[in-house]
Amino acid sequence: MNRIRRPPGNRRHAFFGAVVLLAVTSSSVAAAAGGPGPLGVTVQAPASRASSRVGALFGASGGLEGGHFCTASVVHSKRGNLIVTAAHCVGGDTLWFAPGYRDGKAPYGVWKVTRTFVGDRWSGGQDEDSDVAFATVESIGGVEVESIVGGNKFVTGHETGATAVTVTGYPDSAESPITCTNRPTVHSRTQQRIDCPSFPSGTSGSPWVNGYGEVVGVLGGHEQGGSTPDVSYSVVLGREAADLYRTASGG
Repeated sequence: MNRIRRPPGNRRHAFFGAVVLLAVTSSSVAAAAGGPGPLGVTVQAPASRASSRVGALFGASGGLEGGHFCTASVVHSKRGNLIVTAAHCVGGDTLWFAPGYRDGKAPYGVWKVTRTFVGDRWSGGQDEDSDVAFATVESIGGVEVESIVGGNKFVTGHETGATAVTVTGYPDSAESPITCTNRPTVHSRTQQRIDCPSFPSGTSGSPWVNGYGEVVGVLGGHEQGGSTPDVSYSVVLGREAADLYRTASGG
């Protein structure tokens, strides 16, 4: 499944049903290690410091008018202007990032993407093992986005499944983010997967954040995120992702 819905003229993917909000008790499902709740349950993401670092990507020249089609999040950098998403979410169009977007409002501003960074294997042939991208955003009034919402640490070489992770993203048919915590498993040497229900089109680029506030995955990779909305994938973040991050962050 392509977890991205571009503006009219590009391929779209139908939403596989509404997000199911499941009520579970702590006695029936173990709480996630370092996460906010039970494992493998998708719920609406509450407004919080952590969720404010995740935002929707828009492609309209005016900002929010064109609808959102992917997800991105702020990661720490020297300049404080860096976001991470999936490589298949970026292209030639002007992009806008709205962290903490909710119900048609952008409480932390709408930030224009000024430059994108993808790996050579993606630009050379859209290799699914290279489906990670970084982007810098323009300051607003001389203020950088990280100074407003903070930024998660981007880490590579993390063992898949070492800890539970929380995935937060924006379905393109919804105006608020969803979130799910679970423990990733190995799909292949270069790909990891997570079982989280109802992560449909629009959630490409969602960060996988562990209990230490580290981004250890980005929704994308295999089949651009997965062939069903209940299983999601990420590239295993290794040397290529580390090199790309160093280039994008200025060191």
